[in-house]
Amino acid sequence: MRHRKAGFKLGRTTAHRKATLRNLAAGLFEHGQIRTTIPKAKAVQPYAERLITLAKRGDLHSRRLIASRLQDRIMTGDESVLERNRYGELRKGPKLVKHLMEEIAPRYQDRPGGYTRIIKLDQRRKGDGGELCVLQLVGNEEGPEIGGRLSVRRRMADGRTEFAAKLRKAAPKKKAKEEAAKDESGE
Repeated sequence: MRHRKAGFKLGRTTAHRKATLRNLAAGLFEHGQIRTTIPKAKAVQPYAERLITLAKRGDLHSRRLIASRLQDRIMTGDESVLERNRYGELRKGPKLVKHLMEEIAPRYQDRPGGYTRIIKLDQRRKGDGGELCVLQLVGNEEGPEIGGRLSVRRRMADGRTEFAAKLRKAAPKKKAKEEAAKDESGE
């Protein structure tokens, strides 16, 4: 039994788990949202939120703590900002810790917590059928759409609502027919 043992093991060794969380959090800060499995999203969510809380402090000590917990890698994306050497390898570009401290943290300065959200998708991974979700920063809704099929529960609820609407629409007509039949039989 795992009484009083917090956290997710994710079927990995300690070093592999730390690297996984570090890379997932880096991807989240770099792109604003990531698509992953539900257990991984639930494991990385508190890790990423702690990093944002540290970044909100904005001092040198918090910057060093973030750099120790997160690889300060060069962010890819806008090719006009990146500088490559003659072999095509990245030389210079925007750093992830600076992006977190100067762009992400100020957005949540007046928010006491809850910087991320998990949105379950109606999709499963092809190989093992793992449930997929999107982990995204709150306030980053203008990103890629999270479309797809509705869940079974949502489709059933929509069907019940549609059926009830038909019954409500048909009820006045049925009542009018009964009254007309009553009038004819009474006369």
